[in-house]
Amino acid sequence: MSNNINPNKDLSLYLQLKEVFIDRIQNGDWKPDKLIPTEQELMKEFNVSRTTIRQAVSILVQEGMVEKKQGRGTIVKSRKLSGNLTQLKGFAEEVLERGQTPRSRLIRAEFKYNLYHEMSMLDVKDDQPILLIERIRFADEMPVALERTCWPKDIGDILIKYDLDEARYYEILEKYNVYLNRAKEKISAINATINEADELGIRAGEALLEMTRLSFGVNDRPIEYTKTKYRHDQYHYSFELKR
Repeated sequence: MSNNINPNKDLSLYLQLKEVFIDRIQNGDWKPDKLIPTEQELMKEFNVSRTTIRQAVSILVQEGMVEKKQGRGTIVKSRKLSGNLTQLKGFAEEVLERGQTPRSRLIRAEFKYNLYHEMSMLDVKDDQPILLIERIRFADEMPVALERTCWPKDIGDILIKYDLDEARYYEILEKYNVYLNRAKEKISAINATINEADELGIRAGEALLEMTRLSFGVNDRPIEYTKTKYRHDQYHYSFELKR
């Protein structure tokens, strides 16, 4: 682990320390939900004052990277996944970009005829089934989201052949020259039902972030209708506004 700080730099010692601490969190040296070293240990390691240590840690608290626990010390907060409203990505891509490991657990996968709203969104006729897939999505073994995806039959016939616990839909479809071009998304705040809470390891009634996505292929054909419910403490959306 690096402890390279330089008293002769123009940058204040506490700001140098802050950068070292951030590196340790991002590199996994300081792990989520675990205590960071005590003030005394950090003072000895970096040969700086208690005030300098506290200034650096205070910034990390303000930035939401660590949290002070009464009677315990300072712990590293679990990292939230971040969705970007300007890019069309799958859950696994977002997790991998954060340096975490994605995983899924299949709840069910079946062709259905009676999902009239979903069929309408996908522009599917009443005599054609659509593939419904429901999964729990994990990041580093933490349950993060409940995902419910619907696909037209020809797309479903491709996906159903794969291990849906592991499948990354967009990567699979690209092997068959099926590419997503754009998507419409709607984001809402909802509360978890008892069943949803059980699946996600939270309390019933806790806030969830619900994202509804309709994705289109290169010929502007709708090919994916997805509703994903994210734990509010594990996921957020970020975007840039310009004027």
